[in-house]
Amino acid sequence: MTDIAEIVIAVFIVLAGFFGLVGSFGLIKLRDTMQRLHAPTKATTLGIGSALIASMLYFLLVKGSLSFHELLITLFLFLTAPLTAHFIAKTYMLRNTDRKDLPETQSRCGWSAYDDPPVPPKSG
Repeated sequence: MTDIAEIVIAVFIVLAGFFGLVGSFGLIKLRDTMQRLHAPTKATTLGIGSALIASMLYFLLVKGSLSFHELLITLFLFLTAPLTAHFIAKTYMLRNTDRKDLPETQSRCGWSAYDDPPVPPKSG
């Protein structure tokens, strides 16, 4: 393996450690749920992504084979982290915020988290 490849892989591993540390520190130190939500969805996702890129580069440059496992994990991570953050934020709003305390929206629909769910039709 060349020195350049080792340096690039090492940089991604260091970035992974840095972002993982920042995300974990933010998760512990931030005050409430809405602030804590940013730490795992932003910094920790970048940390795990950097570790996966380092792993992909290692297998490509050292072993000589392209590993699709890391690519699939990265895709899954970047698809599920925003959805999870959205559901946590919506749940937090429903449990801790009164509808009348929210600002007016710019659309006619209002806040979708507070809309009544549709009632399924009764059968039979």
